[in-house]
Amino acid sequence: MTKQAEALARLIIGIIGNVFSALLFIAPVTTFWRIIKNKSTEEFHPYPYIMTVMNCLCWIFYGLPIVHPDSTLVVTINSFGLFMEIVYLTIFFVYTKNKYRMSIVLFLLAEAALIGIIATITILCFHNTDTRSMFVGIICDIFGIIMYASPLTVMYRIWKTKSVEYLPFWLCLAGFCNGICWFTYGFLKKFDPYIVTGNGIGGLFGFIQLSVYFYYTHMAKGNNAPVQTEMQPKYTPKDLPKV
Repeated sequence: MTKQAEALARLIIGIIGNVFSALLFIAPVTTFWRIIKNKSTEEFHPYPYIMTVMNCLCWIFYGLPIVHPDSTLVVTINSFGLFMEIVYLTIFFVYTKNKYRMSIVLFLLAEAALIGIIATITILCFHNTDTRSMFVGIICDIFGIIMYASPLTVMYRIWKTKSVEYLPFWLCLAGFCNGICWFTYGFLKKFDPYIVTGNGIGGLFGFIQLSVYFYYTHMAKGNNAPVQTEMQPKYTPKDLPKV
């Protein structure tokens, strides 16, 4: 494959990756529409969205010319993702319990401080784009893997209730497609081990989440039980008895 063909393939896969990443960031819309409609976050957790904020911040910094040149697509899509996650967390903050509100504020403050520390160390201690890319890339991989794995925080509840109501299907599907696409992108033109590693593991986590979703959905059908998904809640706050 010629250099021009490799560059074109990288551009095309990057654009497709941006589409899947946008779907990943848009996927929670159905969950948050349910939260707004019911005026309650029910048993949903804010942690996937908190971790995605940190993931986006790291990748935006990674894609800057002073760290990893020629990464415009990485910056643009993660900037969009950061905006969406802030919107989601704002909605979550309004409708959730007080304990989660405090967690959201503390986590976001910690993430802001952490990205500031990472940026300072990167600029002061590393003096070329190769070493900066390595340092920031490893950090991006760590938080990317945490982000991809975060929907699994409800695994105990799924195992206990045999219900996938609080495992967002579209988030899992978009995470799987996003991971596979960016995994491919990392091999084109110039091998990028940091994009390959984080997104390869992310695609695997997405596959595991989808497998769990379909397993419990199939099991519920096999038992002739109603299949509970995030779009079919067992109850709403209006159904609860008044005391």
